[in-house]
Amino acid sequence: MGATYWFMLFGMMLVTYIPRMIPLTFLDGKELPPIVSGVLRNIPYAVLGALIFPAIIFVQEGNLLFGIIGTATAFLIAIFGGGVMSVVLGTIGVLSVYSLFFL
Repeated sequence: MGATYWFMLFGMMLVTYIPRMIPLTFLDGKELPPIVSGVLRNIPYAVLGALIFPAIIFVQEGNLLFGIIGTATAFLIAIFGGGVMSVVLGTIGVLSVYSLFFL
């Protein structure tokens, strides 16, 4: 392992550690304003949406309908109270049947 490997490893360590250290160091014991807390609470949902949306569009090359059917199925199961496993397994089932008959 060359020096480049170790520099890269150390750089990745710093880039990961600094965003975690700053809030712990400078915000220790301080109350954040409600609007800031609200924004920070919604970041995981925004990031999840940003990660999932491209996968919906490009899930199957040249077949956007496949992603739309899967998304609609997942939304419907979730709206009617299905848990995470129900959403995942239901969507897999619907897309499997769609693939069997229409692809």
